[in-house]
Amino acid sequence: MTKVAKIFLAEGFEETEALVPYDILRRGGVDVSLVSVSGSENVQGAHGVPIGVHEALTEAAAEADLLMLPGGTPGTFNLGASETLCGIIAKAAKSGKVIAAICAAPSVIGKMGLLNGRKATCYPGFEDKLTGARCGGENVVKDGNFITGIGPGASFEFGFALLAELEGEAVVRRVKEQMILR
Repeated sequence: MTKVAKIFLAEGFEETEALVPYDILRRGGVDVSLVSVSGSENVQGAHGVPIGVHEALTEAAAEADLLMLPGGTPGTFNLGASETLCGIIAKAAKSGKVIAAICAAPSVIGKMGLLNGRKATCYPGFEDKLTGARCGGENVVKDGNFITGIGPGASFEFGFALLAELEGEAVVRRVKEQMILR
């Protein structure tokens, strides 16, 4: 059965953190969609790159196997300001879906209390927003059904951690070979 992933985009998202994991997941056979939190058909990234999305935010997103939040400013703040998105994440987390966030975006799930007692990582300076989390400086951290990443430079490692969670290490090895990633 094909796994489903949703990557949520809000105005000002970090392009690398959204598109590198998106590409890796697609290459690995995951049915991945870019979802507009605002409902607009195009979302502009933090560095002015406009990206066309596949769908607008709906409650059905909570049914995906993986929900992912890229960082960036003001993208992270725009994600956190969406009550609908936060409700979807809370519902998905409660049902054991994989929740992933990178850079500043772990602060969104951290403020919701979802990282309380868990190990996590985030962009330096956002640790105090990860309520109750044990923060380290690792590139990628997995704790239970939560995967967090430190920032844009870790986008490949983060994307492969998401793919491994959904499809396993054999698929990760195949995709790395195809991408000539050594």
